[in-house]
Amino acid sequence: MRNMRIAIFASGNGSNAESVMRASREGRLEADVELVLSNNPKAGVLEKAQAYEVKHSVIESSDFNSDAEYVKTVFELLDAEKINFIALAGFLKMIQPELIERYNNRITNIHPALLPSFGGRGFYGKRVHEAVLAAGCKVSGVTVHLVDKEYDRGPIVAQTCVSVLDDDTPDTLAERVLIEEHKIYPDALQLFAENRVVVNGRKVTITGKA
Repeated sequence: MRNMRIAIFASGNGSNAESVMRASREGRLEADVELVLSNNPKAGVLEKAQAYEVKHSVIESSDFNSDAEYVKTVFELLDAEKINFIALAGFLKMIQPELIERYNNRITNIHPALLPSFGGRGFYGKRVHEAVLAAGCKVSGVTVHLVDKEYDRGPIVAQTCVSVLDDDTPDTLAERVLIEEHKIYPDALQLFAENRVVVNGRKVTITGKA
């Protein structure tokens, strides 16, 4: 029986969300994706969730009179599905402190660069790759990290490198980085499913497989 029940938070097309749902279905990720939550009613990830027969919902904070009401509604939805892990996959909204406290060290995010470089407010999507190229970097990559109260500053769980080619554009670099994103995110989540992730301050240690 799988003990890890994941909610994926996503705002866009959802290719990383799909990679996680596919890995779960194929058994490469020993966890169940129980919910896809979006803050964008037009997000492509909602169709992907439907295709994988995963419950999906849209909650927009602008529909609520206060953050407290918004958070209460999110908690109710997560509790109804018995969610014990949250995977952010292109979720363009800062996670509230109440969620971070309840799901301490059980919220991950995937970022299309090697953090702590090229992270923080404003660094998402194509902007990240534009900044990497403008800086003249020879290597970029992907980071999976835990979420804390600062953008893109949580402890790093896993990283992989992608070479920057001389003729790269933001689009060509993004394509190659995305391929690695789809590989690393299910693998990183599997580490949590296997209880192999140990967090000590800002340092994450991966223990031997049980």
